[in-house]
Amino acid sequence: MRRREPSTNIRTAQTGRRNDLNTIRTLLPYLWPKESKDLRIRVSAAMVFLALAKIITVLVPILYKQAVDALTITPTQAMIAVPVLLLLTYGGARVLSGVFSEARDIAFARVGQRAIRSVGLRVFRHLHGLALRFHLDRQTGGVSRAIERGTKGIEFLLNFMLFNILPTLLEIGMVTVVLWTLYDSRFALVTFGTIALYIAYTLTVTEWRTKYRRAMNETDSEASTKAIDSLLNFETVKYFGNETHEAARYDKALARYEQAAVKSKVTLALLNMGQGAIIAVGLTIVMVMAAQGVVDGTLTLGDFVLVNAYLVQLYLPLNFLGFVYREIKQSLTDMEAMFRLLSENAEIKDDDSAKPLVVAGGEIRFDNVLFAYDPSRPILQGVDFAVPAGKSVAIVGPSGAGKSTISRLLFRFYDVTGGGISIDGQDIRAVTQDSLRAAIGIVPQDTVLFNDSIRYNIAYGRPGASQDEIEQAAKLARIHDFVHTLPDGYDTKVGERGLKLSGGEKQRVAIARTILKSPAILLFDEATSALDTHTEKEIQASLREVSKDRTTLVIAHRLSTVVDADEIIVLDKGRIAERGRHAELIAQDGRYADMWRKQQEAALLQQRLETELVEA
Repeated sequence: MRRREPSTNIRTAQTGRRNDLNTIRTLLPYLWPKESKDLRIRVSAAMVFLALAKIITVLVPILYKQAVDALTITPTQAMIAVPVLLLLTYGGARVLSGVFSEARDIAFARVGQRAIRSVGLRVFRHLHGLALRFHLDRQTGGVSRAIERGTKGIEFLLNFMLFNILPTLLEIGMVTVVLWTLYDSRFALVTFGTIALYIAYTLTVTEWRTKYRRAMNETDSEASTKAIDSLLNFETVKYFGNETHEAARYDKALARYEQAAVKSKVTLALLNMGQGAIIAVGLTIVMVMAAQGVVDGTLTLGDFVLVNAYLVQLYLPLNFLGFVYREIKQSLTDMEAMFRLLSENAEIKDDDSAKPLVVAGGEIRFDNVLFAYDPSRPILQGVDFAVPAGKSVAIVGPSGAGKSTISRLLFRFYDVTGGGISIDGQDIRAVTQDSLRAAIGIVPQDTVLFNDSIRYNIAYGRPGASQDEIEQAAKLARIHDFVHTLPDGYDTKVGERGLKLSGGEKQRVAIARTILKSPAILLFDEATSALDTHTEKEIQASLREVSKDRTTLVIAHRLSTVVDADEIIVLDKGRIAERGRHAELIAQDGRYADMWRKQQEAALLQQRLETELVEA
């Protein structure tokens, strides 16, 4: 039988390689779950059915031999019943063998699927528990492929290692004992030697060609990552007309995959040829020995049939064993890559003593905060300010001043390098992350929506909210009327990352989502940056209404949006350069006043150009 490798490619880890035993050891608790007695019973039942199926499988050729021997004797009327009875027993044994094999699969099906589900969920939860630093560095295509391949690897490993390799090895041992007991020891030795040589050859050649398979898997992952990255940035590709450039990058990755795949296929052919030769030689030797025994009169025709039946019965799964071994090795590699995700340091963790945040008024305090994404490049250098409960503070400044870093630190996506951040006197490092983030609502500058309906994206602020609550939030965000103009209304799909909506529409969905969450603390990070002047004024009025009596931190570039803030902080190069109310800062005639004049001049120029266009 000629075997082919499946098209699924497995990425082998370059570093931090876990050995196969460790990978299997990690999986075992999911196959024998302490918390589920039902699943443990199913595992035990599956093993019993497996053993019964193999015992009957080994007995079947013996019944076949006895029937052949009975038929070779000159039949008489009285003796006809003997081979008929043997044949019926033979048929019943084959039926029972199949029944026990299927019963084994039925008993184990829920165990295997529950293990796949549990592992997949654990990895998914762990990924969401990792710090933002990991997700900024990760390649989405590579991570998703690792999870997909890992779960498929578990399924393959369970199906073939438990129900193919182990039963086959058990059967080989039983057949060897039967041949040694019934016949000359040479039969057992030749059979066992052939199998041992086959396995040794398979393992040796498979290990040799692993480097070609590894190169094939790595180039496949590279091509997949490039394709996904390019498609996720579809708009950018179109803006710069770089479709040809992207196609060339993708083709280079595919060319490397092609070269590695050819080497993998050639070495696979060499493996197939060697395996076929070993099986053919072993089968021929044993059959010649059996035929000689028949000629000498030491063996019957039934013995010849028995030996042939055993060898065919063994070599068929053994012929498949080479493919199974290769796939199990690849499955273990896949599982290793997925389990390695679980070893990623979460970085931001709740202390064992962490308690839920208790929000009384929602006062935010940054106490001499120091922070750097990289030690060589400090971002915040001694930032010290407070947002009193129920008040609003705006943070403004040039790009790169550290404004958005403040929002990330408040949400505890990173921990401060020095100093501390507290809410109502509670250090945010001493409270649970869930309770901290539940207390804060944010409208980010870059709004990313799920590829689902508008209803789902608004309700994401509070899953389970009623339609009336969703619509009320949409009205406050000034998007309800727009949604009603759409053919599918709130069921309208927004597309990948919200691509079907304009920037302003996406921003208003984000605002509605935060309004629906109704948090004690509000954070607006350039919340109206994607809106036109008219819509911005409408939403600013809504935001003022929503943020009334709530602690509000506003990060803004457009100063006209923060003139009513209780305090404005001007951030420059990670330090507070100025602070005060709008009128006070204008009077100081410093950085803020300079930024204000430039923005007012730009606004007047834009207004003049719009007027001229209308008149033209």
